[in-house]
Amino acid sequence: MAQSTTPADAGHCPAHQPSTIHRLPRQAVLSVIILCLVAVDPVAAQQNAVCSADNLPSMIEGFFQLTTALGIVGLVVVWQAESLLEMFTLDHERKKGLKRHKRSAMKSAVILVVLGPLYTVAGSMMGLPLAQCVNLVPW
Repeated sequence: MAQSTTPADAGHCPAHQPSTIHRLPRQAVLSVIILCLVAVDPVAAQQNAVCSADNLPSMIEGFFQLTTALGIVGLVVVWQAESLLEMFTLDHERKKGLKRHKRSAMKSAVILVVLGPLYTVAGSMMGLPLAQCVNLVPW
């Protein structure tokens, strides 16, 4: 005859006890938070480290202008190549896919062009240190 076990007979379930394995992640997270609060305080006290560097603001501006120009050139290449493919494609589903890709490429280029001026204006209004010494307008 088989004996049935009830929860009282089953003994103590170790999954319901807080063990050191479960406490370790909580202690680690708490330690990281405290360390971040203590370590970030001296960094926050620094005054505009990016602006005080010699060539860093001009390098950031140049990099942003270069990536924006490459993005616009990439848009033109993709647009022309897909327009050419569209002329020689007979399948309507393929044409819809090409038009969809052209629209997404156009959205990406618009975001790329608008992102710099938006950051420059919004960053200066919010008092961000990078926006005060770096001009991210690509033109």
